[in-house]
Amino acid sequence: MTEQTGAYLRAQREKLRETDPAFSLRQVAERVGLEPSYLSKIERGIEQPSEATLVALAKELEIDVDVLLAMAGKVSSRLQAIICSKPKVFGELLEALENEPDHAILRIVREVRDGKW
Repeated sequence: MTEQTGAYLRAQREKLRETDPAFSLRQVAERVGLEPSYLSKIERGIEQPSEATLVALAKELEIDVDVLLAMAGKVSSRLQAIICSKPKVFGELLEALENEPDHAILRIVREVRDGKW
């Protein structure tokens, strides 16, 4: 877990807290089953939480789970299963997309989702 990821979590929690006081550090920690001090350490990039903890935080803070896990240097179990189902194909795809700009990758994603490929 990086300081950047922790700062992202803190910023999202504080943004939600602006309109809802239920997003204090203590209350969020309680809802996701953490000690407030542990959540504080996560937000400061000191602790490396488990996938389950990151998933719970993502859901609580309305963050895309896969994005948060990737920011923390992890790949969700769900995505791992998808990649492992066709490792050669996904390996080639990821290598081919490595240096492509975001807009090109997003275009491909939209085409696949829409069935227009």
